[in-house]
Amino acid sequence: MSRPFALLLLFPALLPAAQTAPGIALIGVGTLPGDSADLSGLKGKQNDGTPHNRLGGLGSAIAYTGKGTGYLLASDRGPKDGATDFACRVHAMDIAIRPGDAVPVKLTLTGTTLLTDDGGNRPVGTAAELTRRLDPEGVRVGRGGHFYLSDEYGPTVAEYDPAGRRVKSFAIPDRFTPTRAAAKVEDELPPKNSRGRQPNRGFEGLAVSPDGKKLFAALQSPLIQDGALDAEAKRMGLNVRILEIDRDTGKTREFVYRLHDAGNGVNEILAINAHQFLVLERDGKAGTEAKFKRIYLIDLTGATDVSRVPALPATALPAGVAAVRTAPFLDLLDPRFGLAGPDFPEKIEGLAFGPDLPDGRRLLVVTADNDFVAEVPFRVLAFGIDRRLLPGFVSQAGE
Repeated sequence: MSRPFALLLLFPALLPAAQTAPGIALIGVGTLPGDSADLSGLKGKQNDGTPHNRLGGLGSAIAYTGKGTGYLLASDRGPKDGATDFACRVHAMDIAIRPGDAVPVKLTLTGTTLLTDDGGNRPVGTAAELTRRLDPEGVRVGRGGHFYLSDEYGPTVAEYDPAGRRVKSFAIPDRFTPTRAAAKVEDELPPKNSRGRQPNRGFEGLAVSPDGKKLFAALQSPLIQDGALDAEAKRMGLNVRILEIDRDTGKTREFVYRLHDAGNGVNEILAINAHQFLVLERDGKAGTEAKFKRIYLIDLTGATDVSRVPALPATALPAGVAAVRTAPFLDLLDPRFGLAGPDFPEKIEGLAFGPDLPDGRRLLVVTADNDFVAEVPFRVLAFGIDRRLLPGFVSQAGE
């Protein structure tokens, strides 16, 4: 048994109710108004009246740059669930964490970069433009200012240069891609598709190994052929695939993460080291209706590579197939944090380790996607993590 799992199991009486390991403390919450402007320089309004330079959706993904207090954040596909002519972009932000200060979490936007494909064309969040559509849901920083994005439309994983130009697209196994792509959700569901990611539930999370050599893209929900849906298209599957990609060779492996409820989804994956990760699993509820917003520590050690398993059952696993090991780590609705209540956001979606705190604790940053709603602020939650909970932690290369 690895030490993090052993440490968590030392306190079994605490875990069933709170689902939070001892040694985790909320430092503070930073916010920016939901009607803030970004630094894209774009003028005018989108086809729904939202300003083109609206700073929204950026809680969908966050990554530490490894430099000072700088972070990279990705906005998702824009307002109205992909119904607007939103130009996809990433943002640079300074997030200063000062435990005990009057303003313990201070957010300062420092830059906005518009994305282009390898031909110099801007991808858009509009669902109807099938050849250009992009929905960034995961971001991780590489070397030399390059960064990686995972997208749930394709689903795709790609590398971008510092100017936001796509320089490499990684080959994704066919089983992840629907045979029929369509602008409407109902046209991507069975019986029109019998395989691939569910509509808008592709690669929601992205991790990069500390040495930068492997990428890990996590689906939000099971593939259609993995028992995802019942006859009425209601979610019933529990087995979510995590795709490992070798950055240099393109070779892939696949592992299974088992949801704790079929109505939940995976929203982020964050590397602790080459085989251990934090995974964010949540429900789709906000405010007092929110019941499940949890972060788990998972370990790939001993998990089966299911690349040769074309279809998984909805709930059980085939004989001889082992899922990743899972242990409770942090429950965002734990009463000790005082976050639960009518203002709790639905879409907790981003995870990043930041620079260590002055007292030696690890810093975990959690972000919420406000879906470009002007009345809903962008939120950053900062947690201090006792180093003993992550004994195998390895910093990203180049930090």
